[in-house]
Amino acid sequence: MPLFMAKFREEYLVKKIGGSEQTKHHLNDLGFVPGAKVLVISVMCGNLIVQVKDSRIALGRDLAGKIIV
Repeated sequence: MPLFMAKFREEYLVKKIGGSEQTKHHLNDLGFVPGAKVLVISVMCGNLIVQVKDSRIALGRDLAGKIIV
């Protein structure tokens, strides 16, 4: 399922990254790689704050939709 459908305070594993090569590279640089653990910290109006590799990152719904967990 896309990351924007993830439940609050649940930990997930990244299974796949979609989108263009530029988007994949950007998400890879942020730590979103297959097998990485992602914890949903906050959800507000479809936007997410997630923790990945000891960093908190804010994602819009469109970018969170490219991350499959």
